[in-house]
Amino acid sequence: MERDDIIEYSLDAHHSEEHGKKVRQRIWLVTLLLAVVTTVEVTLGAYWKTWFDLSAWNTIKWTYVVLTLVKAAYIVMTFMHLGDERRNIRAIILLPYALFILYLLFIGIWESQYVKYLWETYL
Repeated sequence: MERDDIIEYSLDAHHSEEHGKKVRQRIWLVTLLLAVVTTVEVTLGAYWKTWFDLSAWNTIKWTYVVLTLVKAAYIVMTFMHLGDERRNIRAIILLPYALFILYLLFIGIWESQYVKYLWETYL
């Protein structure tokens, strides 16, 4: 006995092949971008001592932080569908995280300066 109250959702999707191609192209583009950023991060982390001077370490750290935030933003906007939401909803969701990240960076920099001061003063 076959039930007639079950809806076949794949038949009710109303998606065309052109729309499917656009979606697949966007997924491949985001995947490629994330792979390139990850490759740059790994390469920078593996070879920074041979390519750069020790004085460039702060620049390398900030570059790493920015690249990681770019990756996080693309993941959230694309795969968590936040890019499809309205601007106000995105701001409500992302602003607390951005402020928290800035707070953590501030605390990390502030405390590292104090540790450096203690290190230079007492050792």
